[in-house]
Amino acid sequence: MSTHKTSRFPAWATSFGNQIIASLIVGILLGILALNMGGTPKEDPNWLMTTLDTIATTYVLLLRTAVIPLVFTAVVASIANLAQVTNAARLAFQTLIWFAITAFFSVLIGIFLGVITKPGANTGLTTPETYSGTTGSWLAFITSLVPSNFVGLSVGVKESAEGALSASPSFNVLQILVISIAVGIAALKVGEPAEAFLNFNRSALAIIQKILWWIIRLAPLGTLGLIGRAVYSYGWTSMGSLAKFVAVLYVGLALVFLVLYPLIVKMHGLSVKQYYSGVWPAVQLGFVSRSSIGTMPLTQTVTERNLGVPRAYASFAVPLGATTKMDGCAAVYPALAAIFVAQFYGIDLSISQYLLIVLVSVLGSTATAGTTGAVVMLTLTLSTLGLPLDGVGLLLAIDPIIDMGRTALNVAGQALVPAIVAKREGLLNETAYNAPRDHEGFTDESLTADSAPYTAADVSVGAGASVRA
Repeated sequence: MSTHKTSRFPAWATSFGNQIIASLIVGILLGILALNMGGTPKEDPNWLMTTLDTIATTYVLLLRTAVIPLVFTAVVASIANLAQVTNAARLAFQTLIWFAITAFFSVLIGIFLGVITKPGANTGLTTPETYSGTTGSWLAFITSLVPSNFVGLSVGVKESAEGALSASPSFNVLQILVISIAVGIAALKVGEPAEAFLNFNRSALAIIQKILWWIIRLAPLGTLGLIGRAVYSYGWTSMGSLAKFVAVLYVGLALVFLVLYPLIVKMHGLSVKQYYSGVWPAVQLGFVSRSSIGTMPLTQTVTERNLGVPRAYASFAVPLGATTKMDGCAAVYPALAAIFVAQFYGIDLSISQYLLIVLVSVLGSTATAGTTGAVVMLTLTLSTLGLPLDGVGLLLAIDPIIDMGRTALNVAGQALVPAIVAKREGLLNETAYNAPRDHEGFTDESLTADSAPYTAADVSVGAGASVRA
C-alpha cells in the first residue's frame, strides 16, 4: 500500500513564493486601512497600527536573535571547510576577486545614475539644525575592528528626562566577524586537536540554521507586518521628495540584476534563464526578510542544488558572501546615497571624492555584515567623504522600502559568484545547473553537487580539470 501523502491544498496555495506575494498584497491593504482609520504612528496609533508594528518588530527581533551565533558558527565552519580542498587558497582568492569585481561595477552603476538623474536636487527639504559638519575617519573605522570583548557585545547607558538610567546591549557584527575568522584560522592551524571543537561548531550551525529556518517560515506573517507598517508610517504621499531616490535606486538594482549579472553568466558560457530560475527562491526570501544572513541557509541550498556548486566550496563561499558580499547594500546604495546627500546639501563632489566612493564601497563592504539595513555602510561612506551625517537619518525614513530590493540583489550576487568561480575552476555540476526546476523552484536532489557526480576528491582537482559526469 502506498504511503505517499496527498496535500489537502493545491500546489499554488502551499508555494512559499505565492504566500509571500499574498502577504505583500494583504500588507499593503492593511497599511492603507490603518492609515484611513485615523491616528498617528508615533503619538496616537490605532489598534491596527499597533498590531502591524508588533508583528513587524517581533519578526525582525527574531531574525536579529540568531545573528551572533549564526555569524560565528557559519564563518568558523566556512574557514574549516577549506581544509577539505587542496586548492583552497586559489578558490578563496578567486572568490574574493569576483566579490570585488561585481562590487566595482555595481558602484559605477550607482554613481552613473546619481550623476545623471540628480535624485537629491531640489528636494524641498531643509538642512537639519543639528548639522555640524563633523566627520569620521578611516582610522576610526579600522580601530572599530578590534574586538572590545570575545562576543563583540557592548552596552549603552542612557539617562531619561526623569533621571532614570537604562542599559541597552548591542553587538558589533564587524568585531564578531574578526573573532570568527581568527578562531576559524586558529582551528585550521591546530589541526587534529581542534576536530572536536569543529564538529561541535558544525552541529551548532546545523541547529541554528534549523531554528532560523523556522523563523524564516514565518516570513509571510512578518512580511504582512513590515509592509503594512511601511505603508501607514511613510505612505505614498508622505515620502514626497524621497520618492525619486527610491525609484532611481531600484533602477540601479535592476541594472545590476538584469544587465550586469546576465553578462557575467553569459561570458562564462552558462544559461541566464537557468541562473534566474535557480536563484529565484533565495531572491524572493531575501526581498521579504531584508537579511542576507537570515536567507543564508536557502542561498546555500540553491547554490548547491540549483546551480550545481559543490558543497565543500559552497559552504565556504556562501557564508562568507552573506557577511561581505553586498552589491545592493554596500555598492549601489552607498554610492547613490552619498551623491543624493551631497546634492541635498548643495555640495559639489570632486573627482577624487567619486574615486573615494568606489574605494570605500569595494573595500568596506564587510561593514554591512548581512543584517537588516545598511546604516553602518552609509555612515562609513558619508564620514569618509566628509558629507553631513544627518543624511543617514534622512534616508532611514525609507529604509524598509529600499532594503527589500537591496537585500534581494545581495542574495543574487552571493549565489552568482560561487557558481562563476566553480565554472572557472572546472568544478560546476552543469547537469544540475541546466536541469528543470520543480514547482517549488528546486532541482531534483539526485542531481545535486553532493550526490553521485561529486566526491571530496573531485572538488580538489584544480583549475581546468574535468569531473565525473
